[in-house]
Amino acid sequence: MKSKTIAFAALFAALTSVGAFIKIPIPYIPFTLQILFVYLAGALLGPKIGFISQLSYVLIGLVGVPVFTEGGGPSYIFKPTFGYLIGFVLGALANGWLIQKFTLKKIYSIFFANLVTLLIVYLFGCIWLYGAMKWVVEKPLSIHQTLLFGFYLPVPGDLILAAISAVIIHKVRPRIRNFV
Repeated sequence: MKSKTIAFAALFAALTSVGAFIKIPIPYIPFTLQILFVYLAGALLGPKIGFISQLSYVLIGLVGVPVFTEGGGPSYIFKPTFGYLIGFVLGALANGWLIQKFTLKKIYSIFFANLVTLLIVYLFGCIWLYGAMKWVVEKPLSIHQTLLFGFYLPVPGDLILAAISAVIIHKVRPRIRNFV
């Protein structure tokens, strides 16, 4: 990889970690700006580098650097929210692939790619949340409770971020295509 490609991957890993600490207080679950940088990483860096940026973010956190919302370290995989981090990695890959494969340029089509990304993040997040609460925390949630806390409550804010990032991607992507 070129040094500027590595720098862009590192930049988006750092932005995602900064997004973990920009918290908007809402009841029950933390709402952060991490997903915004997942959308941007996939769309602006492409599937491969977007994937690498988010994988780097997760691996840096797992080795102990406190970049996640609640710290870091290898034991973080037992946290109920770890599935969302897996979703970040795969979501950035999917977002970049969709935008590249179908040459998405219009705001509404980029928004729909962001929605696919969001569904991937929530799929992995909710599955992990359900399993961790049942087998690790030993305070099982029903499917309804899992969807309430893991999807219904946080999704409105993430949909707003999907729309905002679609506009940003639409404006920025043509200008940085030569840099990445």
